[in-house]
Amino acid sequence: MKTLITALAAAAALASPVLAQECAIELVVLGTSQDAGSPQMGHPEDPAWSDPSLRRLATALGVVDHETGARVLFEATPDMREQLYRLDQVLAPDSQPGLAGIFVTHAHIGHYAGLMFLGHESMGAQGVPLFAMERMADYLSTNGPWDQLVRYSNVDLQPMTHGEPVRVGRLSVTPVLVPHRQEYGEVVGYRIEGPSRSVFFLPDIDSWEEWDTWEEGPAARIEDIIASVDIAYLDATFYANGEIPGRDMSGFPHPFITHSMERFAGLPDEERAKTRFIHVNHTNPVRYPDAPERDVVAEAGYGLADEGERVCLSD
Repeated sequence: MKTLITALAAAAALASPVLAQECAIELVVLGTSQDAGSPQMGHPEDPAWSDPSLRRLATALGVVDHETGARVLFEATPDMREQLYRLDQVLAPDSQPGLAGIFVTHAHIGHYAGLMFLGHESMGAQGVPLFAMERMADYLSTNGPWDQLVRYSNVDLQPMTHGEPVRVGRLSVTPVLVPHRQEYGEVVGYRIEGPSRSVFFLPDIDSWEEWDTWEEGPAARIEDIIASVDIAYLDATFYANGEIPGRDMSGFPHPFITHSMERFAGLPDEERAKTRFIHVNHTNPVRYPDAPERDVVAEAGYGLADEGERVCLSD
């Protein structure tokens, strides 16, 4: 138990709600919810409508370099306006949007729809570097309304290749292909490396087991990736089968939190403590601060991502 407490304390210190100013490069969690946020449209009974403290934005991360002024956004969500404002509070830009890069994981609405705010009808941004995998970059440049962003030079589209790192200032970002619905392009997680520490960001995947033996793309074991980074933000869309009444969820293309905890149960305490579950659906009980399921996650040695938490990527 002492070892577990030590591991959890170390992980909690690294993923801190507030960091001292001496952290030169830090990652900030800007949203933790599934694509449509919480509460979702069409669910007027959700208590978050009357209690704003329960509301959560779509999953996104930001990284800021306090020394160079560089700011990077991971995902362009429908909540991008609010999230960019929150990033401004961490490090104000010289001009808007003040982004050295936007990295999108895939073409599901909660991950790229916010690009619309860079366009002619809104900010009218110029030359924002937009990093996406090759098929998704092709989709964005050949389908409206996204192609207008490219034609008007609101964004500077930068195609990426699996396993090849991209440098943005002092940050290195490597895309990692994963199995998930690919209607319009590839789906990736990102290995985000600062000068001293690293984070793996994977908000969507079909299953860990499919990735183990994936034949359509590069197979990988999530345990090996967890071991290679300091913090891993992993898909936690659903807690367990049965949380959506009247539906058999066993075939849903996301690993349940309960299954992930079972699979990772044999990992050393310090490895489990690196895991912070993110991308929480509005049906997932862990979204509520007083839910007993949150205690189950914590007692098993795992963490849950919180909006506003920070991870220092430099000494």
